[in-house]
Amino acid sequence: MNEAISLIGAFSAGLLGGVHCVGMCGGIVGALSIASPGARPAARLPMLFSYNSGRLLSYGVAGGLFGALGQLSLPLQQVQLMQSVLAVVAGIMMLLLGLYIGGWSRVLRHVEIVGGYFWRLIEPLGRGLLPVRNPLQGLLLGMLWGWLPCGLVYSMLIWALASGSAINGALLLLAFGVGTLPNLLATGLFANRFVSFVQQPRMRTVAGLMLIAFGVYTLSRAVF
Repeated sequence: MNEAISLIGAFSAGLLGGVHCVGMCGGIVGALSIASPGARPAARLPMLFSYNSGRLLSYGVAGGLFGALGQLSLPLQQVQLMQSVLAVVAGIMMLLLGLYIGGWSRVLRHVEIVGGYFWRLIEPLGRGLLPVRNPLQGLLLGMLWGWLPCGLVYSMLIWALASGSAINGALLLLAFGVGTLPNLLATGLFANRFVSFVQQPRMRTVAGLMLIAFGVYTLSRAVF
């Protein structure tokens, strides 16, 4: 049951964090849509699905690695204690993310800046795949995009670290990735109209408050 609740929670975090995803990745999705053949939104779907499939694949790999790291880094008798500690950290990260998306704190922005140093090593690889002309290129570019520095993803990776196994960590990140799909697919299909809607202060406030509530729930599960 705990695993099911965690997967639902990760999916919800991806869905609610869509405001942040659109802000971080909207330009990338927009560029892909321009490169996609056909003027109608439906004509862009194959490219968008290949792109996002690559992104989810990277999330699953990262989640599996962090889950395995959490499983192997401690003696068995200390695993449960460390999982509780990391669950508290994950809850705090969700609180910070809610504050960040709502525009009330920029602490996570500094975390993303640190991750940006790693991204600079990967980003040049993506330039060789532009412009994207076929789904295979979209898949490969999406796999690179999955490593874009993002406070929301980092929160999920900490959660994966506390998940207890590589499989649980991978499933957690995949559930999160699926939760981000509606917002990013809508961005690719409807471009500026959807981005403008999602980026409204009211939408950011609602998403921020819901993520804060989710962070409080995560903390309560870890503490009680």
